[in-house]
Amino acid sequence: MKTYKVALTRTYLVQIKAESKTEARGFSEFFIGDCRDLSNEIDRMENKFSIENIEPVLNEAFEVYPIRD
Repeated sequence: MKTYKVALTRTYLVQIKAESKTEARGFSEFFIGDCRDLSNEIDRMENKFSIENIEPVLNEAFEVYPIRD
């Protein structure tokens, strides 16, 4: 099998309570990070692939706005 590196972008909408927009942004970037392989051995065998490594390289909030409670 050949090895490929794929750049993958994901977007999350996080509803968070914090003291300020700056804290909301920082906490969201720091504490949200589900970066794991969800395939199982059967998936890998049937589809002939293996995920060798997942490296988180960017987790940046781009917009923060207040919502009404």
